Amino acid sequence: MNALERLNDKISQWKSSYEALQNENEQLRLELTNAAGSQGQKDSEIERLRSELEAKDVEIEKIIAQVESLLS
Repeated sequence: MNALERLNDKISQWKSSYEALQNENEQLRLELTNAAGSQGQKDSEIERLRSELEAKDVEIEKIIAQVESLLS
């Protein structure tokens, strides 16, 4: 095998590696995008649950106030 053939083999190997890395990079980019979208949904759900919890706290405070007024 002469130097030119070895060089061509190396170039082919590097090209294959480069293409594999490009594919892997794209897959990781898609996973990151999906994770970011999923995180946004989770953040929205957390905010909704916090609001619901605040409303329940207000409702509990009203009930406690009513019970206290009945007991006094």
